[in-house]
Amino acid sequence: MQWFLKTFHQLSLNEFYSILKLRIDIFVVEQNCPYPELDNKDQLAHHFFCINNNEVIAYTRIFKPGDYYVQAAFGRVVVHENFRKQELGKKLIEQTINETYKLYGKTPIKIGGQVYLKKFYESFGFQQKGEGYLEDGIPHIYMILDNEQS
Repeated sequence: MQWFLKTFHQLSLNEFYSILKLRIDIFVVEQNCPYPELDNKDQLAHHFFCINNNEVIAYTRIFKPGDYYVQAAFGRVVVHENFRKQELGKKLIEQTINETYKLYGKTPIKIGGQVYLKKFYESFGFQQKGEGYLEDGIPHIYMILDNEQS
């Protein structure tokens, strides 16, 4: 397994195809949620991903403060179903937080996470902010990681 952090323009066509395939396989097919996967935000993001045997198996996209929320942000958190039992999701979030700090300093990070993952994100120090909301028919909550308040 190998980890990469790239801007949109640094991605190869094969890397971007593999990223989109994983996101669609999980968010659209597995979660049975048709939604506009191509949202014109990939061009703004840093793409953090893990490749195993030429296939993207874990992925997030990271945004600088102001590009998605006022705070730095990450989203489209996804792990291939064959690798979920190996704690790859935990490693993905830990490293995404570290990469966000390397890019933008120790800034607060905001996410819009699926409600069923609340305890998972809390284990990294995220705290729920505000009420829940529906996104594409799936319950979500806003969460913030702010080391100044921890």
